[in-house]
Amino acid sequence: MTYPLLLLPDFMCDLRLFGPQLAVLGRDRPLVAVPMGRCERVESFASDLLDHAPPRFVLAGQGLGGAVALEVLRKAGDRIRGLALIGTTFQSEAPAEASAREAGIVAATTGRFEETMRAHVLKSGLGPGPDRTRVTAELIDMARSLGPDAYRRQSRALQRRPDQQATLRQIKCPALVLGGGHDAISPPKRQSFLAEMIRDAEFVLLEEAGRFPTLERPDETLSALVGWLSRLKH
Repeated sequence: MTYPLLLLPDFMCDLRLFGPQLAVLGRDRPLVAVPMGRCERVESFASDLLDHAPPRFVLAGQGLGGAVALEVLRKAGDRIRGLALIGTTFQSEAPAEASAREAGIVAATTGRFEETMRAHVLKSGLGPGPDRTRVTAELIDMARSLGPDAYRRQSRALQRRPDQQATLRQIKCPALVLGGGHDAISPPKRQSFLAEMIRDAEFVLLEEAGRFPTLERPDETLSALVGWLSRLKH
């Protein structure tokens, strides 16, 4: 049996975040896009996913999607046959970060949504090169399609996310930890530490990518994902 691959996008992103990889990833297994806009807690996202997911599956999550993937694994690790974490933070949010996020919620929901999203992309960190303008435009377009209320809900989920150190140490399935060298939210050292806590994890650092390697370095990201999937039994 070939297990379906569930794709969990980052904050204010949709399936287009994985757009450059979809054609190849979908050749050998079913792909399921998981929308990230409905709940205000990571735990609720995870419960909703488990209610609708097949009995066994493979997970790939980026950022917020990675936080949800870890919570899914905490709740039902026996159902997961492989895990890819891209730019994922395993710690709960620090008070200073939660406070700064509150200011973003106010701005995004009081007429400054696009301005707030552009500031978020800039703060997140993009790699150098000519594609920065294109990547920024794609991220803003995804955010527009979700809107200010999704910004509020997803921000709340990030503010309240649980610490998952204990969960990482319990992971038994083949895992990929992929990070960008210019990611300002989940810097390389933090990504490396995350990978070290997982028993069977491969760590891939894309030096020239930032927060959004699927869009910034699509071919290298695809190569890492294909390599990870090849380690799975099905």
